[in-house]
Amino acid sequence: MMSGILELHDVSLSFRGVRALNALSFSVAKGEICALIGPNGAGKSSLLNVINGVYRADSGDVVFDGLRFEAIRSQKAAHLGIGRTFQHNALFRKLSVRENVLAGLSRHGRASFIENIFRFGRDGAERRDFLLRAARIISFLGLDAHADRIVSTLPYGQQKRVDLARALVAEPKLLLLDEPMAGMNQDEKQEMSRVIREVNRTFGTTIVLIEHDVGVVLSLADHVVVLDYGRKVADGAPDTVRTNPDVIAAYLGTVH
Repeated sequence: MMSGILELHDVSLSFRGVRALNALSFSVAKGEICALIGPNGAGKSSLLNVINGVYRADSGDVVFDGLRFEAIRSQKAAHLGIGRTFQHNALFRKLSVRENVLAGLSRHGRASFIENIFRFGRDGAERRDFLLRAARIISFLGLDAHADRIVSTLPYGQQKRVDLARALVAEPKLLLLDEPMAGMNQDEKQEMSRVIREVNRTFGTTIVLIEHDVGVVLSLADHVVVLDYGRKVADGAPDTVRTNPDVIAAYLGTVH
């Protein structure tokens, strides 16, 4: 029987008759780094969207930290402790790094995002607390020198760190990372891998990430789930998945 901070039970999802997820079941243990891999169109991003409430599954359910649900709103998921980054940076491009990180706390306080950004409104103590939390995460991710810079002026790799900081500032129990290394060169990937590992080690955050670079996955993840056309074709430790013939056929192919 599955047991973990995150469990999926026979989750299925279709778009206009096209099956994106097909009776998918697996479990993620508390404190581990779980990687989702598979070809383009395998259903990886759709799965993250089900977990944090962007999509509603057609059938099946999700158990997070002991709470079972068939559907959940994104705001409720955030309050429960599910953080998320997206494949393409969804940053506020005309705001500073600090302001973008503060946006990650907007669902966790009484004051609105606008009140926090422009320093007026309901709760000065809340704002001071949020600024302190943002400063800690900015420092942890090595962004101190860029805190007051407009985020669109930063190099791509630094913008990905800001996106991570915004998701991490609310101290999620589960962090969903949708291709956090997309568009990076090998050196940048190695550095982001180090950062993700440090987040996991320092905060004990359970992480589920999507990544196409199999070499990165095998060196970073504790647990790998392989999808193909919305089906689970492998689920286990990296060394076990590496030699699975279904994985080689579905994903690794002749390139590897």
